[in-house]
Amino acid sequence: MKSNLLAVVIALGTTPLWAQDAAKIETKTIDYSINKTGSSYFFTPSKILQAAPVEDQCKTLTCWSYSTLSLLESELIRMGKGEYNLSQMYVARCAYTEKAKTYLRMNGNHSFEQGGEGWDIPNIVSKYGIVPESVYTGLKNGAIKHDHSEMIAVLKGYMSALVKREPGSYTENWLPAFEGILDAYLGPIPKEFTYEGKTYTPQSFSAAIGLNMNDYVALTSFSHHPLYSNFVIEIPDNWSMDRVYNLPLDEFTNTVKSALGKGYTVAWAADVSEKGFSFRDGLAIVPADESTIKKIGTDNVGFNDAGAKKEGNAFSQPVAELTITPELRQAAFDKQTTTDDHGMHIVGMSTEKNGGTYFLVKNSWGTGNELGGYFYVSESYFKFKTISVMLHKDAIDKGTSKKLGL
Repeated sequence: MKSNLLAVVIALGTTPLWAQDAAKIETKTIDYSINKTGSSYFFTPSKILQAAPVEDQCKTLTCWSYSTLSLLESELIRMGKGEYNLSQMYVARCAYTEKAKTYLRMNGNHSFEQGGEGWDIPNIVSKYGIVPESVYTGLKNGAIKHDHSEMIAVLKGYMSALVKREPGSYTENWLPAFEGILDAYLGPIPKEFTYEGKTYTPQSFSAAIGLNMNDYVALTSFSHHPLYSNFVIEIPDNWSMDRVYNLPLDEFTNTVKSALGKGYTVAWAADVSEKGFSFRDGLAIVPADESTIKKIGTDNVGFNDAGAKKEGNAFSQPVAELTITPELRQAAFDKQTTTDDHGMHIVGMSTEKNGGTYFLVKNSWGTGNELGGYFYVSESYFKFKTISVMLHKDAIDKGTSKKLGL
């Protein structure tokens, strides 16, 4: 059988890709017809779309920023605006400010964590603009990898102390002091910067790249709210209390397939704490018989690495998968066996030789697996474990858009 090869550009060193000299960039060829060496899975792509190079969120819970900015970077390519590397830490930094304001208004009865959702990016970019990675890395003191564990502990301690005070007893200095903590760990936000010979503010740079943040919508599929309505999805990281549009499960899945077919990539939020999810093996599946997979070790709290090791022949040869119904999906969400763990970026789809659609997903855990930081997700896994997706509203078929009132 003919092998399908994916050329992945990998930057050498720690300088952001687009800031590097071309001579310092090598091309590594990835075989994406299989998920790993020795596997009998064989994938034939029906659509593979362009994406910026895979990055590593390291010890941060900022997958929501990495995945959705990756979507926007692909959107810029799709629209013929060129290749950009947008700053995930700039967005995360600005989001902390908004989270803190909300947390204080709610007297501490609200989420104040590192996590977020895909719709936070349009909200933040609309208010604060955006900058290139080369302008704001979020790294200080010679650090080459992100680690927000100490920073979040300090921020939470500060906010906890504030909400314990008598109402009205804190001063207007609380916000500059909060921003000072962020400055210390991530660096101050640039008021102006120069990029490719031109001077910008974050807002003017956002305007220059020309993405309309109102063009992006979030979709899901659950039965505890009316179909074709929009509702505030009940997950802890939805700190902004934003709304998602609700579709029947098959229409939801077909919307993503159709979007990819039209050339639109999709940001994807899902549960990854499953036996059938193995980034190391380049595959996420829902075996009908879970006993075929053995889990070794534990996932870390933020799922910001490859997670627990999984062993089983299901990752090397196709097995029967569970049939996913709306009822099964809803029950898992209600029982919290489906949880909002991780944000990723769907960039393509393939057909496996035994039948069935698999989505090609870009992750933010580095390039350490055999697919160079990508992995395949079966349609069953997508139907079962998806929390939400975000995409350009023009990617949605007209009939569905009309039913949603878009």
